[in-house]
Amino acid sequence: MRPSETIHGELCVGNVPLSRLAERVGQTPFYAYDRQLLVQRVASVRAALPAGVGLHYAVKANPMPALVGFMRPLVDGLDVASAGEMAVALDAGADPQDVSFAGPGKREAEITQAVAAGVLINLESPREVELLARASQRLGLPARVAVRVNPDFDLRGAGMRMGGGAKPFGVDAEQVPALLKALGDAALQFEGFHLYPGSQNLNGESIAEALRECLLLVKRLAASAPAPVRQVNFGGGWGIPYFPGEKALDLAPVTAALAEIQHRMASDMPGARLVLELGRYLVGEAGVYVARVLDRKLSRGQVFLVTDGGLHHHLAASGNFGQVIRRNYPVAIGTRMDATEREKASVVGPLCTPLDMLADRAELAPAQPGDLVVVYQSGAYGPSASPQAFLGHPRCAEVLV
Repeated sequence: MRPSETIHGELCVGNVPLSRLAERVGQTPFYAYDRQLLVQRVASVRAALPAGVGLHYAVKANPMPALVGFMRPLVDGLDVASAGEMAVALDAGADPQDVSFAGPGKREAEITQAVAAGVLINLESPREVELLARASQRLGLPARVAVRVNPDFDLRGAGMRMGGGAKPFGVDAEQVPALLKALGDAALQFEGFHLYPGSQNLNGESIAEALRECLLLVKRLAASAPAPVRQVNFGGGWGIPYFPGEKALDLAPVTAALAEIQHRMASDMPGARLVLELGRYLVGEAGVYVARVLDRKLSRGQVFLVTDGGLHHHLAASGNFGQVIRRNYPVAIGTRMDATEREKASVVGPLCTPLDMLADRAELAPAQPGDLVVVYQSGAYGPSASPQAFLGHPRCAEVLV
């Protein structure tokens, strides 16, 4: 589900032809996010979730304030990973009751801000219990807390494994009972658990299996909780296809597992709400990155399209954001969508490093200076995950269309 409409051979984003959109933005490169695709994706997820399952947006996937503000009424809550993201969420009008704050290295000032705001704080170490207790006492506010658990299993097929084994995230499952006692002794307001085994998974059966294991673990840990469990956040990890051969996630096994979990929670943890936090899956396919071709060069038989964008704006597409083996994101010449001729060309940026490559020998319509290159699947982990100050080149723009 990505921009696909064309007018007069140009890709359209939000029904606006690409060259016109570039004039509207006033510069290249830029990211463009399609509002209608965001609405459609949230609706499709809602249709797959059993009634009562909460849907949160993970702001870290794309913290653009306008996009967060647009997403806020579409979802049930926002999950943040810093005081900066918390400010974006609250400025967007989010109810603090529906905001949760995770992260393995929260600064004391951030913890105080979170308590003062009244958001739910996901505990990730015994140190945070002490800091929260001090902040609660000083502010006269009971800190709302959940325990982020590092499970004793991982998510098979995950692009990044966030749980299982030795990890900096959360509290090892075997250490959780002691932490629960400590937060009870500190009179913190316990509300539940948070588990996030992994991310970017395209295997529905694997996600379903992890969800069932998460439930068994939470049920075991709940026996040591100082108060009834009110919320269980099982994270997300739902992936989107980026590369040839990858298929879209089949949600049928996930839906079945969630329905089963809902039924079990109703009897084992009455009153507890199941929540999923999705980031990339909600916004990733709704965005494109657009750069302008500055030069067309031929070097020993190989065509290079030199653009005004690159890894400093889109680190992930360059292959330097977690890829073990570099593969091309889907790329097109957005101003020549009706061209039938194809050539192999490498799309590179203006930086003085061979790492600055957006596409390596991709099959593209022949392009000339002035044409606009489009990188699809760019709605998540774009500008905020890229080294925009590198070598002093201009920052990119963002637009919600």
